[in-house]
Amino acid sequence: MSLIRFLSLSSLVFLVAPACADEPLHKQIDQHIKAKAAGKPISPPTDDAEFLRRVSLDFQGRIPSATEIREFLADKSPDKRAKRIDQLVNGPDYPKRMADQFHIMLMERMGENPKWTEYLLKAFTENRPWDRIAHEILKADRENEATLGAAFFIAKRLDKVGQETTDFAGLTRDVGRIFLGKNLQCAQCHDHLFIDDYKQEHFQGIFAYIQNVYIIDVKAPSVGEKATTEKVAFMSVFKKINRMTGPALPGEKETEPPVFKKGEEYTIAPNPKTKTPGVPKFSTLSLLAEQAANPANKDFARNIANRLWFIMMGRGIVHPLDLHHSDNPPSHPELLDLLAKEFVTHKFDIKWFLREVALSETYQRSSLLPEGETKSAPELFLTAVERRLSADQLLWSTLEAVGEREYLLKNPKPVEGAKVDLLTDTRAKFTQAFANAAREPEEEFTPSLRGTLFLLNSALVQNSFTPRFGNLVERLSKMTDDDKTVDELYLSILTRLPSQQEKDLALKHLKKRADQRTVALGQFAWALLASIEFSVNH
Repeated sequence: MSLIRFLSLSSLVFLVAPACADEPLHKQIDQHIKAKAAGKPISPPTDDAEFLRRVSLDFQGRIPSATEIREFLADKSPDKRAKRIDQLVNGPDYPKRMADQFHIMLMERMGENPKWTEYLLKAFTENRPWDRIAHEILKADRENEATLGAAFFIAKRLDKVGQETTDFAGLTRDVGRIFLGKNLQCAQCHDHLFIDDYKQEHFQGIFAYIQNVYIIDVKAPSVGEKATTEKVAFMSVFKKINRMTGPALPGEKETEPPVFKKGEEYTIAPNPKTKTPGVPKFSTLSLLAEQAANPANKDFARNIANRLWFIMMGRGIVHPLDLHHSDNPPSHPELLDLLAKEFVTHKFDIKWFLREVALSETYQRSSLLPEGETKSAPELFLTAVERRLSADQLLWSTLEAVGEREYLLKNPKPVEGAKVDLLTDTRAKFTQAFANAAREPEEEFTPSLRGTLFLLNSALVQNSFTPRFGNLVERLSKMTDDDKTVDELYLSILTRLPSQQEKDLALKHLKKRADQRTVALGQFAWALLASIEFSVNH
């Protein structure tokens, strides 16, 4: 850790330590939420089935199995929820789930890279702190073998096709959005027309960090830097006044580019003959990493606290996530400050933060409205917000529900005529069907025709509802008690037992198709899996 980062962390912890209450964070979360509620009706706690489904999706990336649900429902110990949370955050699926989640947040479906995936998986296996992850991503150090994959964030955004211009504006925007919570896209050529807080100098200040960065190889991935010797010149299209700025984060002090004698700008000079990139003495990427991913940077801490809250709660305290400004204040300002400060105090420990949120009554609240209520304001978090499942969550949950997850993990057969195995091919098809378009944040539940047609017509999905590999339909077809069969069906797919009305409907369906019982079971299983209830976390 550099001296700058050490001093920043020490000073900030000193400033916030007196504000830390004696009670654990999850208790303080509930106090803030209830205080804001001001007597409004609050939904009751989840039942055990809903809780297990929710926490499994959040920490494993899939629904629990019917066996896991039965065992949890049978457990009568009063602390079983806390124990299950600890099992999951320390379990083998947690790093993969977090790698998937942060890939979606950071890359927004712009593409994939095996070294990037490896980097994220290792980071979450080690429970690497967020400020270190962000620092490694923004620095994009090609000399550090252990963090090479981190450069994909920048390299992919600088990649271009044919005669396209390099999208420096897009990279500038995404650095501001994803790491600082400020979407400065409309402040590139002038002060933002609708958000008074966002100024052209803010956009240009971030641009000054990355103006001389270039892509070496998106597959490696790696980027290089040319020497930065001058400030960025800019002018508003409305006010024809010449202005200049060195690297500067919004609201922070500008850095003056140092002056070097000609030929002395590099520690290691670039070599055109060997096409070896140089190493500038003044690295603006290193400066960006130091200044942005810094505990003393309030925007950085508040943004990630808000995004982690969104991951668990389905909505940010500031929403949309990348529009932190005075005209879009937090729904719970004191709570967001608390979350950010506690996260810094605990050295950006993501696992600790998510565990505390999961332990709160707020997180464990039912998605059912309070009795007598017809609606609930989502920004108050008095009723659980229904959250869309990502394409990866849908994939793993579908495979678990139909009873084929273990088989595919143990039998990765190659796809005929392709270079990928069946699981890789299946994941690609789920991503194509259910993920958003590139650069489109996945924040809201938006059912699509593309996803509907995939469920209706994909042989991949339809084949899962025929008996094979010891899957769900094969298992159900061997059961002779229709009443228990329907229970097993609902537990396996919706992670709950059916209501009496639902059971009666299922029994009627099975009785009507008694001569084709296996087909009827597959049809009913498909109907449950294709439901909105299955596709959202509630």
